[in-house]
This record gives sequence, structure tokens and C-alpha cells, in this order.
Amino acid sequence: AALLPPMFLGLLALYLATSTAYSFWLKRKALIDVIVLSGLYTLRILAGGVATDTRVSEWLMALSIFLFTSLAFSKRFSELLRLHEEGKESAQGRNYRPGDLGVIESLGTSCGFISVVVLALYIHSPDVHQYYRLQWPLWMICPLLMYWISRIWLLARRGQLGEDPIVFTLGDRTSRLVAALVIAFMVIAS
Repeated sequence: AALLPPMFLGLLALYLATSTAYSFWLKRKALIDVIVLSGLYTLRILAGGVATDTRVSEWLMALSIFLFTSLAFSKRFSELLRLHEEGKESAQGRNYRPGDLGVIESLGTSCGFISVVVLALYIHSPDVHQYYRLQWPLWMICPLLMYWISRIWLLARRGQLGEDPIVFTLGDRTSRLVAALVIAFMVIAS
């Protein structure tokens, strides 16, 4: 730990404090829980950049906030859908009810598609030329991301996502194929 930059240790302390607050209190606060979860994932990206002395752009931060918020909402949606199917009225330790399904679905899909808009704005920005020599391959990532987000939400609606979208994504062949295509287009653009 002594070899890591002081900023990393500060981010680690912030992460631990926020995770602890989430575990004991914030996870019971509707909507705040989802935003905190996405913030924790984004904080991991930022800490990784600091630890490796890699600049993390504002574009990546914005993309990750919206994408991880969408995934956090899909997690809550899946939990609530299961409760609804079991005839239960509320989630233990959570401030959500099955009647919130529509709102959560709308917020989650919106956040997912906002992440695509952030990506498109980045591709169109002058900043893209710092890292990529070609723009057109990057544009191919937008429909891939739209497809993947739509598929996640379709599976959530069908009750097939499970309650952890990250675990689902890592084990899902289609998600891995989309990730491989995204990486391929990024390499082509470089």
C-alpha cells in the first residue's frame, strides 16, 4: 500500500466508508441505493486509474455512472418482479414495492440509453482523437451497446436475468460476444 499514490488510499477510504454506509443504512433508501451502487462501481474505475497512473476521462466516468445505474435498477427490478410473482408486498430491508416496477423499469432503461448517448457524444467530440485514429469503428459500438442494454432489460422483464446483472453478464455467451465485438472495434479504431 505504501507504493500506491496517496490519492488511491483516499479513494479506497471513500469506497470503504461508502460501502459500509450502504450496507448498514443506504441500501434501505429507495433510489439512493441504486445511485450509490453505481457510484461504487464508478469509484472502482477511478481508483484503478489512479493506481495504474492512467487518466480516467470524464466521458468514461459519465458512461459508467449511467450504465451502472441502469444495471443497478435492473437488479432491483428483478428482485421486485420475483416478489410480485411470489405475491409479496415489500422487499425485506428495501424501500421498494412491486408497484414500483414500472418506475424502476423506466428509470433503468433511460439510464442505459443515456449511457449510449454519452458514448455517441464522446465519439463525436474532439477528445476522441487523443486515443483513436479512426472514428467509424467506434460508431459500431453504439448499436452493440443499445442491443445489449435492451436485451438485459428484456430478460429482466421476462424474469430471466437473475438478481445480479454483473454475474449474469459474466456468464452469458451473448454478453461476452458483445464485449468481444466492442473490444475488436476499439482495437480497429486505435
